[in-house]
Amino acid sequence: MEFNSVKCEVMHLGRSNKAKEHTINARILRAVDKVRNLEVHALRFLNVAGQVNKVGHEPIAPVMGRNFFRRPVLQLPGLFTYAKHIVKIDGKRGLFKGLTPRLCAGAIGTLVHGQVLQNCQEMKENECTDLEKIGDEPSLHRVFEETMREMIARSTATIVTHPFHVVTLRCMIQFIGRETKYSGIFGSVVTIYKEEGFLGFFAGLIPRLLGDMISLWLCNMLAYLINTYALEPPSQGSQIGELRSYSQAVTGFLASMLTYPFVLVSNLMAVNNCGLVGGLPPYAAVYTSWVDCWRQLSREGNLSRGNSLFFRKAPAGRMYAVDQKRFV
Repeated sequence: MEFNSVKCEVMHLGRSNKAKEHTINARILRAVDKVRNLEVHALRFLNVAGQVNKVGHEPIAPVMGRNFFRRPVLQLPGLFTYAKHIVKIDGKRGLFKGLTPRLCAGAIGTLVHGQVLQNCQEMKENECTDLEKIGDEPSLHRVFEETMREMIARSTATIVTHPFHVVTLRCMIQFIGRETKYSGIFGSVVTIYKEEGFLGFFAGLIPRLLGDMISLWLCNMLAYLINTYALEPPSQGSQIGELRSYSQAVTGFLASMLTYPFVLVSNLMAVNNCGLVGGLPPYAAVYTSWVDCWRQLSREGNLSRGNSLFFRKAPAGRMYAVDQKRFV
């Protein structure tokens, strides 16, 4: 396999970094001040607990505690407490439900994303000027083009891997009703196709795509505005270069917080009316569309449900139903 230098970039970090040019195969590598898709996948084994919380299942009753300001509040157990609860019932294997389709989605998504992005970059490479190849200060036009390429690559990877995402969520939600309807990738695919047809593999796709695109554009535009107008151009011996490298991570976190309702709606639609207890009343209504799901969650004040993993408080004005293990 031929080494692809088109995908290579260089990031200069540190105060005393001289930011020298680097080349591979006589090609000058483009210097960047941020890196996309650089993330640490931690606590993946706790996804089951997180997904169970999103559908409103609360197996452990809230307890009285104190918030950051030492005021008494009715608190819900955090993610690790729920993980212990799952281990107590299903053993450690219960924490890894849906792991196989999730790994498949990750591997296939990475390949598709990389291939699409490479094709877009190769097409753009023929049009780039020498100044752009060296990696001069990013302009708004350049940020717009890079975001467009990234959006195309992410959207393509999301569409291709969404069926695995649906299978993953349904395997996790089975914990609520102690079901075994979805077991294994092949068996789950057959079940979904028989009951819901081809469209069943893409349940919840639209809000997921919208959330990803809005998050991407917000993240990149905010990072560009901060780097251009809030921070001065980096100079030797200054910390501006390091601050610029962190701006993408900060704006990414803010964008993910703002677009969380799209993630919640997408996950609920992926399991809605699929024959599992977690996708049927009383945990969830039978939604006609993702817009209907959004509206109902908005009326109930549940668009941020499951957003906090550790510091969780009981919803105001609602009572905990012990028999149903949820708030009513």
